[in-house]
Amino acid sequence: MQKTLLRSKLHRINVTQVELNYEGSCAVDTDILAKGNLQEYEKIDIYNVTNGERFSTYLMSAEAGSKTVSINGAAAHKASPNDIIIICAYGLYEESEAKIHKPTLVYFDKDNNIKSIKHGIPEQKS
Repeated sequence: MQKTLLRSKLHRINVTQVELNYEGSCAVDTDILAKGNLQEYEKIDIYNVTNGERFSTYLMSAEAGSKTVSINGAAAHKASPNDIIIICAYGLYEESEAKIHKPTLVYFDKDNNIKSIKHGIPEQKS
């Protein structure tokens, strides 16, 4: 049996632009993609912390070093510049892999600078 697990997450990154009249997808700085173990054309889910929208799309590359996060095409209706979002990619893992799997979690400041990279989420306390 395979399990779907979180593979990579860009946590609380800021939308820098929206482009309604652009071919659909989400463009992210290629340096950020590399740090998050993500690649162009990969399917992602986006969770908009600012407005509660949730949607799926795919990644495309934006200029390295630009800190760009652009929500494009129809998805541009679901975000605005300066919205805080979470970008997640998932993978299928065999049970033996799932037991030892550790996702890549990249955390950002308000200017889309990387604050830290982790490989686990702390246990939530009551």
